[in-house]
Amino acid sequence: MSTFDRYASVVFLALGIAVFLYIRSIEISTAGSFIGPKEFPTLLSLILIGLSAANLFLALRAKPSTKAKKLEYKKFLIIFVALILYAVLLEPIGYVISTFLFLMVGFQTMEKGGYIKSALIAAALAGGVYYLYVEVAMGVLPPLPF
Repeated sequence: MSTFDRYASVVFLALGIAVFLYIRSIEISTAGSFIGPKEFPTLLSLILIGLSAANLFLALRAKPSTKAKKLEYKKFLIIFVALILYAVLLEPIGYVISTFLFLMVGFQTMEKGGYIKSALIAAALAGGVYYLYVEVAMGVLPPLPF
């Protein structure tokens, strides 16, 4: 693990705590839904806090490495642009399509090839989460555009 891992873990840990505290401070009506708009971000912030704390613990325990890892800026920028497009396109094209496209870009950025496998996993995740959140938990996500 590198110094970058330590700093990134601290930044993400602080971000997770800040998001958690902000979400707890806002007042939102659930409007007939069992799960309101605060629950999912709260869960994500707790996951971010947990993973950041675990990564920080591992980074502090690891022995310093003498060989430097090459940072992959191109992959980072592709995922970052895809994330921005995902946020912008979420309402116009719906959760399932935008999530499927974001996951496909992410999978192909990390490992080229295996389009069918990537498409099946992305479709299962996008559709499965949508079904569980909207049908089972009675939450609200942007529907399909048609």
